[in-house]
Amino acid sequence: MTEIDPRRTALVLVDLMERLLALPLAPRTGDEVAERAAGLARAFRKAGAPVVVVRVERPGPAEQPPGSGLRAGIAEPGDVEVVKRTIGAFHGTDLDAQLRARGVTTLVLAGVATSLGVESTARAAADHGYELLFVEDAMSALTAEEHRASVTLDMPRLGRVVTAAELRLPA
Repeated sequence: MTEIDPRRTALVLVDLMERLLALPLAPRTGDEVAERAAGLARAFRKAGAPVVVVRVERPGPAEQPPGSGLRAGIAEPGDVEVVKRTIGAFHGTDLDAQLRARGVTTLVLAGVATSLGVESTARAAADHGYELLFVEDAMSALTAEEHRASVTLDMPRLGRVVTAAELRLPA
């Protein structure tokens, strides 16, 4: 079990947008990732820990509909919403300032794609000095091989890879 200190830990959900969750993801479907992420978000909110919802907005691409495009049930009032324009969530955003203002030192990461948005955000988070936990069963990639490479080779060098069931939040 991994104990979570809700005063110093934030859940960061990356790119849980309808158009991205609809992609043919592996090893989990977008629906499976969204369901697990929503459960994590409920648990973090209940424990009083911050929930950060990251979405990508790149003006111009035809595939990007107007509006947030976030999956219903992911974000709630009071969550921190970060709009990124690059693969990772730190560059050109106020994510670090938002986290520091809340006293956050540890990030729990989930979302899509494991090897893109999640991993890019994690690399920058490590550069900013955050401790990292990766919820393996709340992530998916464009291929199972990409996901596996991230969670077995890259992410363990940046932090700890856990499952949702291994996280323990105070009630």
